[in-house]
Amino acid sequence: MDFEHMQIGEVAARTELSLRTIRHYEESGLVTPSARSQGGFRLYTETDVQRLMVIRRMKPLGFSLDQMRDLLDATDRLDAAGPGATGERAELIERISVFERDASARVADLREQLARAEDFASTLRTRLVQGVQADFVAG
Repeated sequence: MDFEHMQIGEVAARTELSLRTIRHYEESGLVTPSARSQGGFRLYTETDVQRLMVIRRMKPLGFSLDQMRDLLDATDRLDAAGPGATGERAELIERISVFERDASARVADLREQLARAEDFASTLRTRLVQGVQADFVAG
């Protein structure tokens, strides 16, 4: 595990999240800086960055903060559960698989919306070409 610390600005650049968004996720309990500098600056590790990336990937799929918190809790607990905790591991794996199925369904919905949007844009392009051609023929 990499324990090299980064300040919030570097984390924002790496995750493409704003400082305000990172602070919001901290206030919401989704991520906690691993440390603070002597001057009180938030310090993050690579693990914190990866956690923020999970959140960033969930956001466009419409997951709520509570759902994000639930998934992160499940993955944290799965990572911490030892090999002897088979019952707990099975329950956590099932919780995560529910998120995977939900995410896949949301991606399929987004693909359908994107296809409709592309079709609409194509229709507009065709109308523009027809309009330009009509002006050319009339002129």
